[in-house]
Amino acid sequence: MKKWMLFLSIFLFLLSSYSSFSKIKSPQDLPPKFRKWLEEEVVYIISPKEKEVFLSLETDRERQIFIEAFWRQRDPDPLTPENEFKKEHYRRLNYANQRFGREGPGKGWRTAMGRIYILLGEPAQIWRFENESEIYPTVVWFYQGMGKFGLPDSFYVVFFKRSGIGEYELYSPIRDGPQSLIIHYQGDPADYQSAYSDLYSINPTVANVSLSLIPEEMGRIVSPSLASEILVKDKIPKTAYEKLDVTYAEKLLAYKDIIEVEYTANYVSNNACVKIIKEPRGIYFVHYLIEPKKLNLIQVDDRFRANLVINGRVADPNNKIIYQWDRSVSINFNQDQLNNIKYKLFSFQDVFPLIEGNYKLNVLLKNTMTKEFTSIEQKLSIPGAEGLWISPLILANKIVKNSKYQGYIKPFLIGSTQLVPSPRNDFTRQDHLYLFFQITNIPEELQRQDNLEIECNILQEGKVITSHRRRISGFSDPLNIIEEFSLEELSPDYYQLRVSLLDSKKQKIAFQEEDFLISSFPQIPRPWVLSIPQPPSIDPLYLNILGKQWFQKGQLARARTFLSEAYRHNPSSKEFTLDYSQFLVRNKEYLRAKEIISPHLKGSERIHFLLIYAQSCQALKEYTEAISFYKEYLSHFGANLNVLNALGECYYQLGQMDDALLAWEKSLELNPNQEKIRQLVDFLKKKR
Repeated sequence: MKKWMLFLSIFLFLLSSYSSFSKIKSPQDLPPKFRKWLEEEVVYIISPKEKEVFLSLETDRERQIFIEAFWRQRDPDPLTPENEFKKEHYRRLNYANQRFGREGPGKGWRTAMGRIYILLGEPAQIWRFENESEIYPTVVWFYQGMGKFGLPDSFYVVFFKRSGIGEYELYSPIRDGPQSLIIHYQGDPADYQSAYSDLYSINPTVANVSLSLIPEEMGRIVSPSLASEILVKDKIPKTAYEKLDVTYAEKLLAYKDIIEVEYTANYVSNNACVKIIKEPRGIYFVHYLIEPKKLNLIQVDDRFRANLVINGRVADPNNKIIYQWDRSVSINFNQDQLNNIKYKLFSFQDVFPLIEGNYKLNVLLKNTMTKEFTSIEQKLSIPGAEGLWISPLILANKIVKNSKYQGYIKPFLIGSTQLVPSPRNDFTRQDHLYLFFQITNIPEELQRQDNLEIECNILQEGKVITSHRRRISGFSDPLNIIEEFSLEELSPDYYQLRVSLLDSKKQKIAFQEEDFLISSFPQIPRPWVLSIPQPPSIDPLYLNILGKQWFQKGQLARARTFLSEAYRHNPSSKEFTLDYSQFLVRNKEYLRAKEIISPHLKGSERIHFLLIYAQSCQALKEYTEAISFYKEYLSHFGANLNVLNALGECYYQLGQMDDALLAWEKSLELNPNQEKIRQLVDFLKKKR
């Protein structure tokens, strides 16, 4: 029941999670301390997306969690107790308030110098020209070693007092020009070269930075530098967040109501891959992998542990849940095992069956020991029984033939061949690229063509670099194709792999494409993989899952086929019996529901069938028996609104008005806003 309620809450929340951006508030609506944090403390280092999310939060608790996550994402060494970035930021902020802003009414952080200092820190050198007779007060800051921040490795930042009064402003070669630095300049304001010559005769140092702030350009340009304008207006302001992955902010907003508080500040970004593969029995399986950027283990004595909880959900375009599942996987390593994987990424891989249709997949992976989480969201499309279909392409950097898991359902296992894909589709020139795809539902008129072909091309900027053609002989469904490409002759770059199905006239019937990268590195570190083999596709487990999916989709006839067949294979299964009996009750086959449930009422599984058995009895007007099972259910699971209402109805039908009144009054205590139940209670009280 707790798991069911968890997924219900996930469903209800995700209905509206992505629309919450429409609730953006103004900073003026924030409580004072949060407004101060946003508009003063982090105003220069928060990204537009982070600000958008922060303004979308609705409670102080959520805002405090966001702030914790904000600093955590910027912590250069999470293993140390101190956040070095945060400490340095507040040092710069305090320094700016103490040293700048004396010429104006505002605090130092508001000034141009304060802003640059907060963003870039202490300059390597400072030149001051504040008491010159022919130029306005000017200060030049020089920075070097800034290439790691996406800036020129060295550059100048210039401040000046416009017309010699007020606060120092940030100088722009294009907007201001050298003429704005000269007192009593008499030349043409548009003649930058003349102004530069005049300024050079007055102060060569200031003149050198008046056209360009970038040393490499000085002496080579005769007009204001566009690169300097981009540096001042775009690159420096974005320094604090340009390379930051702000996905965590969106995930925090999306999941803040459905995961525990301690997780929300600990989102871990990931790479993911989701593919559709059809089994020979005709069942489509969704194969997916999640590769978090990190997986932290906790040391307990001499072991290194993590506990992963995976919650999955598939919903239709109307957000109706079609399928949901959860798994728990424990990782428990000794020191030697840890040494083997500690420098590798981690890849969790899983697989599940899915009926035809269009869906949205949501997978939430939590590490309960470190309170970290990651997630994937992706659209899925499962084809029907008609219509030619080429599956999405799977690009693997390795295959394992004659896998020991052949015969099982396992992520990216095709028959006896195990594919090893990367979610980034990255390869080296030493790798072989293994391409896998399927063709299904090939029309008979195409099958009668003798020279049907598959063309596999590697393209670079639209030009075919490598081409493979294969003639189709023999038609199975699905038709599995594996092609191998050597990458040795290809240079490091981005490429595209295109698969086309050609008819007898060499006309393209259908195609699929996938991009990939050949890295300049000689080796790419590959992850260690955690995946759990599932039973073979003949196991009735899959019939039951597919039956539940059809049931959720409202396709009762198709649901019956699968659920009844799964039950027939294993009538002793609690899960199969429960799911089939729920279908029978929905279909008003109450006697049959009681019949299949009865054997399960004699043992420890009894409590799982109490509610549905009681509902069947009530529908058959066997009210006394229904009351007995409803009361037993309440004694096990506690007060339940719907059960109390149903219990009251059974008492009412038997003429036991006092008992009916008691049940309905307890129901109203749980939820007073039940008008029909209140009317029944008032009616019975008057009748008394």
